Amino acid sequence: MTNFDILEIEESSGNIFADLEIPNPDEYLVKAKLGNRICEILEQRKLNLKATAQLLGVTEANISALITGKLDDYSSEMLFRFLNCLDQEIEIIIKPKKAGNQQPTINVILT
Repeated sequence: MTNFDILEIEESSGNIFADLEIPNPDEYLVKAKLGNRICEILEQRKLNLKATAQLLGVTEANISALITGKLDDYSSEMLFRFLNCLDQEIEIIIKPKKAGNQQPTINVILT
C-alpha cells in the first residue's frame, strides 16, 4: 500500500489577494485587472517600451514595472489615465451592496 498525504483544499473567495490575507485585497485585485487590461492592449498594438512610455507620459522603467505586475507605485487613478491614453473609456457604477455581503466590494468588469 502507498501512503498518501491528505491535502486540505479550500475554495477561493474569488480574490486571490483576500485568500492570501493581503491587506486591502480589493484594491490589489482592481489594480491587477486594470494592469492586465493595459498589458493586453499594449500587446495587441505591438507597442515597444519606448513608444509606450511616450504615449503614457512615463519612463520605460515605469512601463517595465507595469508589465511585470509591480503595481504598488500605481494608483487606480493613474491606471485609469493610462487606459484613457490607450483610447479606452471607463465607466464607474456605484450601487448599494448586495444583501448578505458583510462588506461592500470594489469590482472591475472588463468588456
